[in-house]
Amino acid sequence: MIAWMQKHNKYLVVTIWVATIAFIGAGFVGWGTYQYGSRAGSIAKVGEVTISQEKFNFAYQNLYRQFAQRYKGNFDEAKAKKMGLSKMVYRQLASQALLLNLAREYGIVVSDDELAEAIAHVPAFEQNGVFDRKIYETFLESRGMKAKTFEEIFKEDLTIEKLMKLLNQNAVPFEQKVVASGMSVSDKIRYRVLSPSDVNVTVDEAKIKAYWQAHKERYMTPKTYKLALLWTETSQIHADEEELKRFYEKNSFDYTDAQGKELGFERAKSRVERDYKIKKGKKRALLDYIAWKKGKKKASEEREFAFGDATLPRELWQEIETTSEGGMIKPKPVGDRYVTIRVEKVVAPRPMSFEEAKAQVEKDWSKQAKAQALKNEALRLKKSGAQALQKESPWLTLKKNTVLSPLNALESLRFIQKLFTSNEKTGIISVMGKEVVYSIVDQKFQASDENASAEIGEIVDRMKKGEFESALMKELSKHYGVTLFVKGF
Repeated sequence: MIAWMQKHNKYLVVTIWVATIAFIGAGFVGWGTYQYGSRAGSIAKVGEVTISQEKFNFAYQNLYRQFAQRYKGNFDEAKAKKMGLSKMVYRQLASQALLLNLAREYGIVVSDDELAEAIAHVPAFEQNGVFDRKIYETFLESRGMKAKTFEEIFKEDLTIEKLMKLLNQNAVPFEQKVVASGMSVSDKIRYRVLSPSDVNVTVDEAKIKAYWQAHKERYMTPKTYKLALLWTETSQIHADEEELKRFYEKNSFDYTDAQGKELGFERAKSRVERDYKIKKGKKRALLDYIAWKKGKKKASEEREFAFGDATLPRELWQEIETTSEGGMIKPKPVGDRYVTIRVEKVVAPRPMSFEEAKAQVEKDWSKQAKAQALKNEALRLKKSGAQALQKESPWLTLKKNTVLSPLNALESLRFIQKLFTSNEKTGIISVMGKEVVYSIVDQKFQASDENASAEIGEIVDRMKKGEFESALMKELSKHYGVTLFVKGF
């Protein structure tokens, strides 16, 4: 491993973005905790490093909060599931685990004194610029976390930070010179942008059916569950001002603004009241559960759901999936109320008939057929030469993002980046579902700008870091095996 790193670190450097626990400025939240069935409370083992359930939950909570702040509160478990938030957290923690293995292998450690010093300088744990043990203990209590567990997580982050500093180095003058030369090149091109709307495909049922025959395994009915639901409302629970203030004081870490600054009671009051009612409603929900189980209450409703339906949160679906027919799930909070569930029937997925799948098959076939037709048209234009291309660009450089109509700014940026890494005078570049046929008609070198050296240095640093990140993580993945104890990652 060291030999590999010495060989590849000559012109490369690593500063991998590590998913450290972002509790500073991100608020301390208690949302999104998962309880997967796992081995000894673990999610996975990477090399000799175990990813614990507690660390996963802590990382998930903080990342969830960051997205909630980014979307100004318009974020819930359904959106988290759609974007694959749990998978994002797992990938971050797996990357950390790979780096921790490397740190352990070569004796990179963080002492208890270094850990204590780092925790003592966390701004969120300070009062008037001085570490406040009461704030720290309140934070741990609000998370239901032992100091030992939190400090183990924090020490791992510090270990990775130390590793990254040891591996880091700045760009050398030769690298800056090479990149500066590349950035001083200017190209003028003729081009034409082809989008899916520029080609037509004739719907052919025989071809659609043949496509379905070849891809039948993609078209399955969803797994469905017939569930009986007993809802317990919390909106009628009374909470006086003093009770709410006591609840807020105990859980104030949960209430922060978009910048991670703790909200005062008055600004957080509506959220405090909601959370207070949810907590107090648990006892009432448990009594409803017992009454239902004894036949003294009936379900509020019976419905059939496709697995993962956004009506119920992801963690609840994890439990439903492991519950047999006739089994009951104790009350869980959903929005501003509790739900108790009995699994009445589970209907497994089955292959769709052609008629059932036809609409989706036609859509998929058309998309594929259009993509191929677009490529064929692009190849035809490329063979026709520059005279067949309608538009001429101004001088293009890597330093300036010129918008090339009809591309938008982002599409233009990606096209120009690919253009300056291409060896073809006339070629085709795919950009976000479009095909851009181009031909370079003129080229020149601009005079170098000495004032741009700092900017060039930063660009080279980023390039080196990105390249080394990719290469190192790929090599570490080969070197340290991964054992997953849960499904879904």
